[in-house]
Amino acid sequence: MRKELSHFLLRRYSVRYPFAADAEMLELQSGSHVSGVTSDISLGGCFVCVRRTLDVGARVRGTLTHEGQQVETLAVVRVVKAQVGMGLEFLDIDPDSKATLLAWIENLRKSR
Repeated sequence: MRKELSHFLLRRYSVRYPFAADAEMLELQSGSHVSGVTSDISLGGCFVCVRRTLDVGARVRGTLTHEGQQVETLAVVRVVKAQVGMGLEFLDIDPDSKATLLAWIENLRKSR
């Protein structure tokens, strides 16, 4: 399967769960810092409510924090909703962060 198609399928078909985590992002090209709160999360990405959005295509180094646990990720902005926030696709997550993300999602799945 082509890489672009597999990324589309992951984004399109990953179950999203309502989830609030503090989000801190560093836009890699400009060095701009943006912070907000996630409204939902999946294995493929999340939506972050922010006052100031970044451009579609911007790459960010992000930290999500929930109940003392952190997920560090490299992500790209895929969707911007003016005055609401932006959708991020996770591009890379270190193994410890991936384990934390999987635990968060497993807990959300069980609580549904």
